[in-house]
Amino acid sequence: MESTTFAQKLCTILVNMGVIKKSEGEAMQTAFQDASKAAFDDFLLGEGLVAKGDLFKALSKYYQVPFMDVVGAFFDSALLHKFPKGMLLRLGVIPYEVDGNILMLVATRPNDANLLSCLGNYVSYDLQFMVGLRRDIEDTVKEFYDKAVTQVDEGEDRELINIENFGTYQNEELLEDEEGSKAVDLTEEDDEFNSEC
Repeated sequence: MESTTFAQKLCTILVNMGVIKKSEGEAMQTAFQDASKAAFDDFLLGEGLVAKGDLFKALSKYYQVPFMDVVGAFFDSALLHKFPKGMLLRLGVIPYEVDGNILMLVATRPNDANLLSCLGNYVSYDLQFMVGLRRDIEDTVKEFYDKAVTQVDEGEDRELINIENFGTYQNEELLEDEEGSKAVDLTEEDDEFNSEC
């Protein structure tokens, strides 16, 4: 008996949900027989064949786990940084929240056997999964790990800050640079400028 592909199973679910017609499902099954899950998800959404909410419901039925749209969701930066960025991107997973001894994660393929072993190397929580879309998971992971345009490198925040037009600051040592501008030396610990956020 020939194994059923992801596209075939998902199309069957979408037909049973009344989201697509049986003939559309058969055509998509043929066209995407060997395609990745991410490519198929992107096609369905990109072509407007399936609404995002319907795709989430179908994926939830397919994987037998709840779904979650990570777009606009709040993620704990400290929790995310417990895991290497490359691993999260490669596995298509993002940690969502901790509830007691349970770590909830959103994964593009919650049934991936590598998830438990890879993630278990970094935390000792019991892991539970929800399903999400790969492109949204990747975008969110990158957003947390990649440097923002306004972000300052760790060493840069200790450099001199020009305060020529900012008036007088109390308890700060003022220095003059080559041009005679006043600047604050932040090489010493200063709660106002060096708080970890």
